[in-house]
Amino acid sequence: MSVHSSVDGAGARPGRPVSIHDLAAAKARGERFVMVTAYDAGSAALLDELGVPVLLVGDSLGMVVLGYDSTIPVTLEEMLHHTRAVSRGAQHALVVGDLPFGSYQDGPSQALGSAVRMLKEGGAAAVKLEGGGPMVEATAHLVRAGIPVMGHLGLTPQSVHQFGGFKVQGRDEQAADRIVEDAVALADAGAFAVVLEAVPAAIGRRVTEAIAVPTIGIGAGPDTDAQVLVWHDLLGLTAGRLPRFVKAYADLRAEISGAIKSFQSEVADGEYPGPEHTY
Repeated sequence: MSVHSSVDGAGARPGRPVSIHDLAAAKARGERFVMVTAYDAGSAALLDELGVPVLLVGDSLGMVVLGYDSTIPVTLEEMLHHTRAVSRGAQHALVVGDLPFGSYQDGPSQALGSAVRMLKEGGAAAVKLEGGGPMVEATAHLVRAGIPVMGHLGLTPQSVHQFGGFKVQGRDEQAADRIVEDAVALADAGAFAVVLEAVPAAIGRRVTEAIAVPTIGIGAGPDTDAQVLVWHDLLGLTAGRLPRFVKAYADLRAEISGAIKSFQSEVADGEYPGPEHTY
């Protein structure tokens, strides 16, 4: 059985969109699922067709698509632009939009304003925000307003300067306990899922056992309820050194390189366009 089959009882494709309740049911059954980032309508449509139940429009688009060196510069307007595109491409998957840095840290009221825009203008079904502590109150405020919230703990990229770089979090006992406590607080505040990024596997297991809502790991070990990867990373499109937790399931960078070189060569030699490509 899959998250999609829990929607309508059979088949790989649902009769209606995946909801946060379907994800909760998947955890209750002990069924693991995936979340994949998407930044445009085309990738969203393909992932949706393949039955991926959750699409995250991550502020990672700042680094992956827009060329920034971190997620910090990403604006709410940029997130809305890409979330709208993904929402147009996805017919069944649950679309979650990241709230970017500076769009919710000022408190629950600012968070609500940004989240409302993400749903009304972006077409998302839920939002994700980073951190515990004061974000617990913001989460509760959004949930009371009827907005589904996904939490994010561990390595929260919007706090990269505070961490001193992209580093594994929760290595000492006090930090590990704080992550578990924050996860429990977020779940109690109404978060429907919690992302755990770059933490020891033991923390991934502890949090998964401690909360009733799904945990979604990205570098959090094998025991979380779900796993998420960036579209470009898992397809082998990302150049350079990748984080340890990334597994490339294809080498599309090499495939694309070969295709472009062939195109250049055939144009230079006059082979393309041939008679079959000419009106």
